[in-house]
Amino acid sequence: MSTVSHPRKPGPANRPRGRRLWCRGCDTDEHLVIESIRALEPPTAVLVETEYTCIECVSFYSHPATVAQVGAVLNRSGPGFGVLQFGGTYLHCGEPMATAGSERRSIYAPSFTEWTDEQPLDVHLRTKVLRCRCGFRMEIPD
Repeated sequence: MSTVSHPRKPGPANRPRGRRLWCRGCDTDEHLVIESIRALEPPTAVLVETEYTCIECVSFYSHPATVAQVGAVLNRSGPGFGVLQFGGTYLHCGEPMATAGSERRSIYAPSFTEWTDEQPLDVHLRTKVLRCRCGFRMEIPD
């Protein structure tokens, strides 16, 4: 038995494959916006975990895809929508957003509808302020 592979047969069947980025509601990939790209655990050279939304029917999807499949959607001409999270970096206007400081926010939601002498407990959340050169700003948990 020969150990040399046949030249006309395809490569190994266990090659990494991702699912195509596609909206099942619209049955197209025309209205997709990539929300997040992360490395898989364990990392591979070909696949990434991708989260995306169809802005036509507001469907959300998350699954592994190849870098080429994600690149095909990102490289389309036209305006970008929103913020793209790529690893630990947030992109807006095609550029990484810069840290513009941090804030400490107090949030609480009373769990009652009638007045009592009890004060609701404060919850403090530390946030990081990110800024884009176009002026867009957002806060994310720190």
